Amino acid sequence: MKKWVVLLLAGLMAMLVLSACGTKSQEDVVKDLNGKLQQLKGYKVKAKMTLQMGAEPQSYDVEIWHKEPTYYRVDLKNAQKDQSQMILRNDDGVFVLTPALNKSFRFQSDWPENSSQAYLYESLVEDIIEDKEAKFTSTKEHYVFETKTRYQNNKMLPLQEITLNKKDLTPVSVKVMDSDRNALVTVEFSNADFNAAFEKKDFDMAKNMTGAQLEVPVMADLGDKEFTVKYPTAEIPDVSLIEEKPIETENGKRVILTYDGEKSFTLIQEKATVVPTTMAATTVSGEPVDLGFTIGALSSNSLTWTYQGVDYTLASKDLSEEEMLMLARSVEVQGDMVK
Repeated sequence: MKKWVVLLLAGLMAMLVLSACGTKSQEDVVKDLNGKLQQLKGYKVKAKMTLQMGAEPQSYDVEIWHKEPTYYRVDLKNAQKDQSQMILRNDDGVFVLTPALNKSFRFQSDWPENSSQAYLYESLVEDIIEDKEAKFTSTKEHYVFETKTRYQNNKMLPLQEITLNKKDLTPVSVKVMDSDRNALVTVEFSNADFNAAFEKKDFDMAKNMTGAQLEVPVMADLGDKEFTVKYPTAEIPDVSLIEEKPIETENGKRVILTYDGEKSFTLIQEKATVVPTTMAATTVSGEPVDLGFTIGALSSNSLTWTYQGVDYTLASKDLSEEEMLMLARSVEVQGDMVK
């Protein structure tokens, strides 16, 4: 064999060996992720979250702070609609803040544990580690995992595609998908700082409420403003709207939509009220749930949320939690203005 052929073959073999040595298996990457999780002390990450659950896509800016072991601050903003909310977890509990209404709710909850959270890095890593059947792809710059989600009350989103930076395993993007692999929630991460330093007061409820109101001022009195009646576009089989009833209250009109059939439920809508600055956080029963466009409070028979200056209550003894979430996420404008 000619000398140049031998040298060429030797070079190709060396390239193959080097390539093989530099390629990590799925087990290697999972092991590295587990190690990164064990060493995690805290981080600051920014993200853009886009929802495809309504008639039009909605995008939100999300800023996530986490300090080990259990401090969280998740700030969600929709710049176009002046919608801003914050989830806080500190030693006093879990809080949901709505700065524009000066409202703060306190939950006795273990959020965000034991359920998938598309914008929390440690939750995504847990999803990867726990799914023994996860699919794995390695590209030039990224590791991509397709895993099952761990949503406790939303089986409509069973899958997710998690993309990680190959260099440092930081998050790049997440696509949360339905059973047909349509991406209904997309999170694109940026500015990840995994060496962030915090002080305890960074997660203080009062400080964060004050800081948030500098960006989103407290609304003026909502009493004279109109609101549009909204209806869920998601359908429960053999269930239909049988009554729409407006009622006069001290704060204006309340609209009660009653649905009946195989299952029954009621959707109540009324103008939100701005809480005086002296009010403390209101303790609520149930769990905070991410509806995408806002944070709601889910109990065994009801789901409440506030959006664009309107309070909503969905109540039913027949619906499952998954059905209640589906209906709430599908509420769309289809009615007339109510004064």
